[in-house]
Amino acid sequence: MNISSGLLLLIGSFLCLTGGLGILRFPDFYTRMHAVGVTDTLATAMILIGLIFYNPDFLVDVKLMIILLMAIFISPTASHALANAARYDELSMQKDSKSDSESTSSNP
Repeated sequence: MNISSGLLLLIGSFLCLTGGLGILRFPDFYTRMHAVGVTDTLATAMILIGLIFYNPDFLVDVKLMIILLMAIFISPTASHALANAARYDELSMQKDSKSDSESTSSNP
């Protein structure tokens, strides 16, 4: 049990780190949001399942399962709402680097 719990916690931690790396490396808002949205849900699930395996107390396990179910339903919904808000505000997919550099160089 301890080995499987530790493995799940390690996988969840790795997924959290890759989601954070996705925020830093991807070029625009939508790809960053996708990287975090996917890894966030799976990383949370792995960490909480690892904690469920590690803890012998039934009441704590039930609470962790409730948190897991809430995270599974809330995280994708929040990502979807964030994407709709960005689309509603007409946030472009990628910025045109030529037009940005030309507009700043033409203005004194």
